[in-house]
Parts: sequence; C-alpha cells; structure tokens
Amino acid sequence: MVINGKCHCGNITFVLDWPGAPSDVVARACSCTFCTKHGGVWASHPNAKLSVAFQQSAAVTRYSFGTATARFHICIRCGVVPIVTSEIADRLYAVVNVNTFDNFDLAGLRRQTANFDGEEPQSRLVRRQRNWIPDALIREGSVER
Repeated sequence: MVINGKCHCGNITFVLDWPGAPSDVVARACSCTFCTKHGGVWASHPNAKLSVAFQQSAAVTRYSFGTATARFHICIRCGVVPIVTSEIADRLYAVVNVNTFDNFDLAGLRRQTANFDGEEPQSRLVRRQRNWIPDALIREGSVER
C-alpha cells in the first residue's frame, strides 16, 4: 500500500510504501513534551520504504533533544513535523507522523501510547533498528511516486 504525506504547505513531502493494509498501521503517540506539543503520532514498519523530498531544503530545520539520537525534520514555513530520522551504523532510519498522511482514514489506525523516558541511548538505537523504517531516502526536489 502506498501512503502519500506532507507538511501543511507541501515543502516536505513523502511516499511511504507500507507492507500491508491500512488496518495494519500502528500509530504511536509519544508522551514526550515535543511530540505532544507538535501532534507527533508516529508509524513505522521494518519492511516499509520511505522516500522524502524537501522542496526547499533551506526551509527545513532539524531539531534534536534529550539523547540527541534522533532528528525531527520541521518545515520552518508551516511548523509541521512529518518525519523523524536516526542515523545508525551508516544507515538512515525513519518514522512518519500519521497526522501528515494525505487521503488516509485515520479512524482505522491502531493507536497506542508510547513512553521512552529513561530509555538508555543504546537501547533506543537497538529499538529503532528493529522497528523503524530502514529504507529511508531524503532528497531535494520532488518525491518519486
């Protein structure tokens, strides 16, 4: 299944190749203050593929906090955070914000809460390698569909 998404203004766009049906998408609402304040509800699958495009890279800022093991990609024009990445062993892993999906019935998602407070950085990276999208590509310009 192919899921398209973008920030509000369309500066950050993505195509997510999801292995399964819409009902297989698990949406994890992180309880950290950043995700809570930005509406971050994250989905990932270790067999998914993600292609991201920044229409204007200069209008995308990256924010890291806490353990500084993840980068939140924020559109500075509209303030939306569609993706988070983590580079582990020279590979880019990612999660996507389900609130940025286009033409997708969010009511059918399986929702969960997530709390990673106190998780050690190494455990965090191991969890991401196991659960996040390991096939993530980011480029300037339009995204391949």
